[in-house]
Parts: sequence; structure tokens; C-alpha cells
Amino acid sequence: MNPGDFVTLLDSGLRLSIPLLAACLAGLWSEKSGVVDIGLEGKMLVAAFAAAAAAYAFNSAWIGLVAGIAASVVFALIHGFAAISQRGNQIVSGVAINMLAAGLTAIVGNAWYGQGGRTPPLEGDQRFREIVFGHSALVFLALLAVPVTWFVLGRTRFGLRLRAVGENPAAVDTAGISVTKLRYTAVVIAGILCGLAGTYLSVGQSAGFLPNMTAGKGFIALAALIFAKWRAWPALGACFLFGLLDAISIRLQGIALPGIGEVPVQAIQALPYLMTVILLAGVIGTAIPPRASGIPYVKER
Repeated sequence: MNPGDFVTLLDSGLRLSIPLLAACLAGLWSEKSGVVDIGLEGKMLVAAFAAAAAAYAFNSAWIGLVAGIAASVVFALIHGFAAISQRGNQIVSGVAINMLAAGLTAIVGNAWYGQGGRTPPLEGDQRFREIVFGHSALVFLALLAVPVTWFVLGRTRFGLRLRAVGENPAAVDTAGISVTKLRYTAVVIAGILCGLAGTYLSVGQSAGFLPNMTAGKGFIALAALIFAKWRAWPALGACFLFGLLDAISIRLQGIALPGIGEVPVQAIQALPYLMTVILLAGVIGTAIPPRASGIPYVKER
């Protein structure tokens, strides 16, 4: 591989890591507050559809971004209502969000456009333009979210309280701080970041929405979050690693390996998921989530 190909590969890895990064940070915010978010995939998917539909209707990628974030936040609030207000099982709620998003986007997309769930192709102002180094504004927004997340969670009073809610909500409640309010705030922030991730998929990276276009990226983002041990800067590295694996798998398609021949496309496409399992099983060691993660808080009387 010559230097030019290597730079191209790194650039592709960065592009492919952006939706993973935004979704991973979304999971970080939610789980730091004690709310497990298996529904990252569903929020990304509904955001991708809403963003593409709005960008097509209003001929504006930025309106698409607003619509994508709004749709994701609505689904985040549904999850928050079930998990926080109703103290329901957070895993079940997240799975339900994923199923609802997959079915709803396919049905509404087919009803509106009659193209098997796809939206019409986006062109011109309907897509985000490349601004610096061939990357759109969404790339830099996602990258900016890393230091912002690190600073807010680690260096501010709000971040300290949010992390305390994920570790010991009873102590936070005793101090007169609303556990419910903090957890809802984290869930909404997670919805905003998932909206950014979904919008990037359909309006930034692609030229429209395709059914199930997230293709498991929400779950890979969760894997990256565990790999990063719930920390912002390591999350950037983990997501870039998974994006790079995805870029490598794309380059390997159609290449014949010595003694093996041409590897089936399906096997190559499975490479990022296989490496996800290997990394989680044998590399990261013990990954300990926030102590109150997944546990509904019941106020003591």
C-alpha cells in the first residue's frame, strides 16, 4: 500500500467512524446518568429517515438536521418515560424503540414515496456540502462533541451531579437534587447526538434514506462505549478503530487472497462485527459500568 492509499484509508475510516462516535457519546451521556440505552440504533434510524424526508421537502440539509434531531429526541423521551418515570425495564424499552423505528420508517417511507421505504435521492442543498478537507460540518460537530463531553462530564458541577446520579442516586436525592430531571436531561442529550448520527448517515454520508441503513451501527457504538470504558477520549479512538475496520473491509471486497482465492463479500462485510466480538472478549479486560446503570430509582419516603 502506497502512502496515498494509506491516507485515503484513514480518511475513509474517519468518515465511517462519525455515526459511531456520535451514537457512542449518546450512550455515554445516558449511561453515565444510570439509564442503559440499547435503543441507539432505533433513534439513529428514525433520525436518518426524518432528516432525509425534511431535507427533501424543504430543500435544506440544515432543516433535515433539525428534523432528525427532533425525531430522535421524541424517541429518547419515549425511552425516558418508560425507563425513568415508569421505572420499566430499560433493556426491553430500548429493544422496543429499535423495533418501532425499523417498522415505522419502512411503513411511512413506503406510504409517502412508494419506493420500498426509500426516500427520493437528495441533491444540491438537500445534502451537506464538504467544507474542510473534504468533510462536511457534521463531521466537525461530532468531533467537537468529544472535548465538550469530556469537559462537561469531568470538569463542571452539572457533570459531577450527572455522574453521581449514575453511581449513587440516593445520595443525590438526599442532597435535594432531582434525579429524574438529571436523567431526563442526559436522555435528551443522547437523543440529540443520535439525531446527529442518523442525519449524517442519510444527509451527509449518503444521498437519502434506505430501510435499516444503520445496519447495526448502534450496537457497534455500544461495543465501542464498553471498549472505551465509558470515557470520552477513548471513545473517539475506539470508534475510529471500528470505522477503520469497516473501511478495510470495503477495500478487501473483490480481492483474491493467496491460497484462498476471492473471499465472499458476506465474509468481508462481517469483519467489523467479528473484530468487535474479539476486542470485547479478549482485549479490554474488566469494564465496569456506572453502579446504578440500568437500575430504576425509587425515591425513599
